[in-house]
Amino acid sequence: MKVTWLAIPDVCLIEPQVFGDERGFFLSSWQDASFRRDVADVTFVQDNLSRSSEGVLRGLHYQAEHTQGKLVRCVAGSVWDVAVDVRRSSDTYGAWVGTELSEANHLQLWIPAGFAHGFIVLSESADMLYKVTDRYHPQSERTVLWNDPALAIDWPIATGTTPLLSAKDAAGQLLSALDGLP
Repeated sequence: MKVTWLAIPDVCLIEPQVFGDERGFFLSSWQDASFRRDVADVTFVQDNLSRSSEGVLRGLHYQAEHTQGKLVRCVAGSVWDVAVDVRRSSDTYGAWVGTELSEANHLQLWIPAGFAHGFIVLSESADMLYKVTDRYHPQSERTVLWNDPALAIDWPIATGTTPLLSAKDAAGQLLSALDGLP
């Protein structure tokens, strides 16, 4: 796998080696030893799958307790995926990185604990797979408002359109109003 570290330390893109021919392709999406050596020494405890329709924006989510590292990939369709640093002691607190993940590019994004995560679906639908380092803990979930002006995330949304949001995501709060992580 090829690891590319992004503008925020600890966040990286992972590109697997793809073996393809006229019949299709094969790739190894995750190997414990390689991941621990080249990315982060973590243990994944759960895999999750979500399916969303075009224009759906999910996030920006993090857990104030039971923090989660996430290894995310899009296995059908395409998304614009975003990680926001919510570690108050970090030099990059409030900064974000974004990238396209798709079934065509096979990229994965490693988002360590201490980051809010969200994505918007660019294709007709998208299936996202997540490996997480801790289980979902609804009592400690926080939602940062997707369009927080202080973050100024450059979502790929056509002018005059609004993404499709859950009630929880529409009621997100400004990062400055939330209990960030140490």
